Amino acid sequence: MIEDIVKRLDPLPPKSKLIIFGGGFSGQRIASVGRHLGVKVLCSRRQENSEGADFIFNSDKEFSNEVFEGATHVLSCIPPLSSGEDPVLLKLKTQLLNSRNLKWVGYLSTTGVYGDTKGEWVNENSSPNPKQERSIRRFSCEKQWLETKLPIQILRLPGIYGPGRSAFESLLNGTTKMVDKPGQVFSRIHVDDIAGSVLFLINLFAKGKNPCVVNVADNLPTNNIEVIALAAKIAKKSLPSTVPFEIAKKTMSPMALSFWQENRKVDNKLLCKKLGYSLIYPDFKSGLKNCFSKLKIN
Repeated sequence: MIEDIVKRLDPLPPKSKLIIFGGGFSGQRIASVGRHLGVKVLCSRRQENSEGADFIFNSDKEFSNEVFEGATHVLSCIPPLSSGEDPVLLKLKTQLLNSRNLKWVGYLSTTGVYGDTKGEWVNENSSPNPKQERSIRRFSCEKQWLETKLPIQILRLPGIYGPGRSAFESLLNGTTKMVDKPGQVFSRIHVDDIAGSVLFLINLFAKGKNPCVVNVADNLPTNNIEVIALAAKIAKKSLPSTVPFEIAKKTMSPMALSFWQENRKVDNKLLCKKLGYSLIYPDFKSGLKNCFSKLKIN
């Protein structure tokens, strides 16, 4: 519940106004938490009839500068353009630089910028080494944001899950694949902890605790088989047969295959130990229980 996130957070300063570019899965959750904290939040979507569209932001529409009036915090959740340019900066860099009240600017990036470490741990001091095209573009956007000299903070996220977007959906519709690739692990983060981390970091930034890059991941990287097995146990469903990766990869989409081609564990000590954020769902076990409690089963 939203209240479970809010009670862990301090209120933002009075008259705070948060502008969120990109009202997708994460953006909408962050907006909801912000509003429950009493913050004025405006969230963009690409089309006017989209759920949660407080304003429209896309390349085809003129942008109203009124959105920025009184803005104290800005968060971009929008992916890069195919050219590697950041769409928000491409269109609104001048407006952002001229916004006098900005206290914090956040950019949601990916832990994919670290590249493949053969299952070794990465932290914020690890040198980025992106190999996938989408990760190369993300790293390019990170650098573009940092070069603005705005009060910017980069949040690097691993695999995102939450109610409606977890192992249960494919398990229940019969499309789950138990892919066996020995030694392969993935890091994850529940969408509620993305929202909690964003609002937590905004407050810390104002207090001078402002690392420019923060990994937002849970405590327990693990393989997909463990996650699916637990989901099946919770939902009381039988497991499909295990398929070796070398066979499964022949029918994978290029996007899916790219995820399996990289192997790393994401360290969250900066966020949780040094900065003091307390994870709502510290691992996939607690996170899956939450997802199942919100599941609508016909």
